[in-house]
Amino acid sequence: AVRLGSIPPLALECLMRYLAAPWKRSLFESLQGLSRAIPTGLFDNRGVDRILTQFFSRPGRSNDFRQLSRRLFVVATELDTGHPVAFGGPGLDDVPISAAVQASAALPGLFPPSLINGRYYVDGALIKTLHASVALQEGADLVFCINPLVPFDAGMAAGEPTNLVDSGLPVVLAQTFRAIIHSRMHVGMDRYRHQYPNADALLFEPSPADGEMFFTNVFSYRDRRRLCEHAFQHTRRDLWQRRHELAPILAKHGFELNLKALADPDRTLLAPSSGSVAALDKSLEQLQHWLARRYRRGVRRPHVKE
Repeated sequence: AVRLGSIPPLALECLMRYLAAPWKRSLFESLQGLSRAIPTGLFDNRGVDRILTQFFSRPGRSNDFRQLSRRLFVVATELDTGHPVAFGGPGLDDVPISAAVQASAALPGLFPPSLINGRYYVDGALIKTLHASVALQEGADLVFCINPLVPFDAGMAAGEPTNLVDSGLPVVLAQTFRAIIHSRMHVGMDRYRHQYPNADALLFEPSPADGEMFFTNVFSYRDRRRLCEHAFQHTRRDLWQRRHELAPILAKHGFELNLKALADPDRTLLAPSSGSVAALDKSLEQLQHWLARRYRRGVRRPHVKE
């Protein structure tokens, strides 16, 4: 509504600019100023901050970088300068974690830039795909890099060859976006190996032939359980296949793969009873939050005789 309301004054401004010097530009060029009325994002992302603020306000949690037991960095890109910013670092640790996450997830075009302390921020991937250097600069000697976005390779996929153009514009754009960030990421991984020779950065990502991961709508709640189970099983297979490569690297840092769990054919992420357990856990958490709120209001805690 705000953008629509800006159209009349913008149109008048464009017209006046044209009439003032019609020999400098055409009327069409002058009307390009109306582009400022186009929304900067399709969806409102303020709910990310709101929901995470509620979640981090529960007992035992914090929305403050400075109160965490471990250091956390959330990377975004400052829109007006194009520079990456690591929230949680010196001078930026007073920003609420929820606001930093909202800024870091503000994918241009999909969500509008996030305003924090007078500056606008968008997705951290605008500069580079993987910001592992933030952890490596802080002295981390083992970094696990998880990239869920890989371009789909129809030639490697099982079954009939897939023509992505037949799936429409969203799929074409998804493939283009994934191809761009994937190529940049591998360049970055090579750079890390040279810049930090004493550290190990391990990359984990889906197979390019995994059509399930590529074509499933991640915004669909109905498909999330199935997709989570699929990703869990794929990760187990990937770790098993790479066990000889990963074992010596992990051993150097005091870790080892649980080969028994990887080889267990019956292991699953979503057990049949997981729904009941999750519901019970949620009820107990709500009860804990309610009790804590009651105590803060001055209700005396009942004495329980052992």
